[in-house]
Amino acid sequence: MRLKRFISDMDKPLLFATVFLFIFGLLNIVTASSSEAVTSAVPLYYYFYRHLAMLGAGFVLTIIVLNVKTKKYKPWTIIAYVVIVMLLAYLSMYGSDHRGSRNWINLGFMQFQPSEFAKPILIVCLALLFEKYYYRLRSKKYKHWDMIAKIVVVGGLIPFIVFTQKDLGTMFILFSIFAVMFWVSPILPKEKIKTIGLVLVIMVVAVLAKIAISGHILSDAQKSRFDFFNPCSKYETGGYQICNGIIAINDGGLMGLGAGKSKQKYSYIPEPHTDSVFAIIAEEEGFLKCSIVFLLYVIVLYRILNLSSKANTVRGRYICIGVAVYIFMHIFLNLGGLFAVIPLTGVPLPFLSYGGSFTISLMVALAMVQRISVETKREKIKIPTLK
Repeated sequence: MRLKRFISDMDKPLLFATVFLFIFGLLNIVTASSSEAVTSAVPLYYYFYRHLAMLGAGFVLTIIVLNVKTKKYKPWTIIAYVVIVMLLAYLSMYGSDHRGSRNWINLGFMQFQPSEFAKPILIVCLALLFEKYYYRLRSKKYKHWDMIAKIVVVGGLIPFIVFTQKDLGTMFILFSIFAVMFWVSPILPKEKIKTIGLVLVIMVVAVLAKIAISGHILSDAQKSRFDFFNPCSKYETGGYQICNGIIAINDGGLMGLGAGKSKQKYSYIPEPHTDSVFAIIAEEEGFLKCSIVFLLYVIVLYRILNLSSKANTVRGRYICIGVAVYIFMHIFLNLGGLFAVIPLTGVPLPFLSYGGSFTISLMVALAMVQRISVETKREKIKIPTLK
């Protein structure tokens, strides 16, 4: 009965869309990873079962999150924030480079990416701060700079540390989450403008200091990613991945080549089941079926933002906004890089890419949104506004 009531209080269009996307992504990992399985000398369903295990772990955490009231988040969020900052700082100083970034912790029996878990943690931290200072930030009777400073430090520290790990894609997503949540926060408009101006000045000084010390801001590998125009003309000097992705999408046409019939996954696109998975899906399924994926993405984002507008707590409102930005930025950076309209950053595509840390993080974020839906339906209260 309790499970039935939970499901009835959840946002069902969002639930059905996310479940469908997770199942679709899992099934496509079988075909997308087939060439990688052969190359790595592992069983054909190796990546399928590993991803299924991650979905199972994410499901367990989803059940836990659904049963925890958001008003009890504070102590756990503080602990999680401190732990994640320490892990990120450790990686920044002592981590080993993995594809040019220091963003993985390898324990032998398992490896994970702390910066992925930092995203929902950052969202909740900012949401709780906005709720704590909501009325004082909106009132002109109080001085706000101490509260704003705390928000900026909490919101900017994690993106800064991730930047030092040379992981530009993840850094940009974290910074975007902070920037959008800050912009829609209860802080007065004039104070937002002043804060943004001050932060820009600090960033310019930091950039100049970095140039003075090391002579550069970005590594050569990072700089090369900004040369993303006309990738097929640079096929042998870095454009091969994007070029082959475009070829795969073009070959798929309207109806696709058919399940398992992708050609580009065979040694043309590196690890086609991860960052470039959409190219393989487009090649095999075609434009029409891919349009369904885009439609479901729109439904997911719309339903999350709709829940934000209906939330009966400040924390619920901002958690939903943060999660919507989180998902949108992953879609934008992944597909934008794949279509060669922005630099390729190597971030996973929500629901469809193979990966443990990101999948679990995404499921936890969606569980928080559904918990807010449950609380909104069960507690019929409204957020008071200042007159």
